[in-house]
Parts: sequence; structure tokens; C-alpha cells
Amino acid sequence: MTEVFYLIPIAFALGGIALGAFMWSLRSGQYEDLAGAAERILFNEQSGPDRDARPRAIEPPDKHDA
Repeated sequence: MTEVFYLIPIAFALGGIALGAFMWSLRSGQYEDLAGAAERILFNEQSGPDRDARPRAIEPPDKHDA
């Protein structure tokens, strides 16, 4: 029975931490553009320095390198 006196405050503390993290994420704008992230994966647009780079084929190592 005495375990309950330890577990209840721990549960409230963990709930408070979770609520604080959720409130921080709301204030920092984590949930502002939910549709943009979902639509971004549908398009094959690349931006940045790698947009003109083509993927290179993986070449097997030479037998003489070993």
C-alpha cells in the first residue's frame, strides 16, 4: 500500500513533463504546417547543391586492391 504513495506523485510528475513538452511544441510552431509535410513527399523536387548530381553506380572493388 505504501507503494501507491510513491507511484502517484511519480505519475503526476511524468504527466506534467509530458504536458509541458506538448505546450512547448505548440508554442514553438511544430504543428503549424501539417499539410505541407504530407504534400512534400509526393513531389520529386530537390533543392540544394545535390539537385544536379546523379547517383553513381556502386563499383565492385578491384581484386588487386586486397
